[in-house]
Amino acid sequence: VDSRTEKATMVVKTELCNFSGYRIYPGHGRRFIRGDSKPFWFIGSRTLRDFNKKRNPRKLPWTQLYRRLNKKGTTEEVQRRRARKTVKVQRAIEGADLATIRAKRNQKPEVRVAAREAALREIKENKRKKQAEKKTTQKAAPKKGQKVNKMANKSTKR
Repeated sequence: VDSRTEKATMVVKTELCNFSGYRIYPGHGRRFIRGDSKPFWFIGSRTLRDFNKKRNPRKLPWTQLYRRLNKKGTTEEVQRRRARKTVKVQRAIEGADLATIRAKRNQKPEVRVAAREAALREIKENKRKKQAEKKTTQKAAPKKGQKVNKMANKSTKR
């Protein structure tokens, strides 16, 4: 390989202006070191002056921060990625296979209402039976918290 035809790329160390966001090449700009020893690089007196006046670089149209925030100069319009549409997957639930689930979904509303009413009727009947059984057992035996009068029992025995 001939050294004359090959281009050598020179790496230049650049700093970024802390105010404007522009590149500062060697031999340019100023460095300001704050009281807490934090260094700041400025491209010129304009940025240093604005920094010292505590101006907000986001509000000055010529700074890179402003341009980035307000989407200025973006040559390529980035296409928004289209979100994939979620695909619904039918799965069997524990205790019911897919066929029964589909059958229930395809039922007509009248049939569904009738089935619900029948189930409710059955539940109510079971409750009534239990309550009737409770009443009969309660009549036969004294209540748990009820005191039995022993004197009354003794007087009837004599």
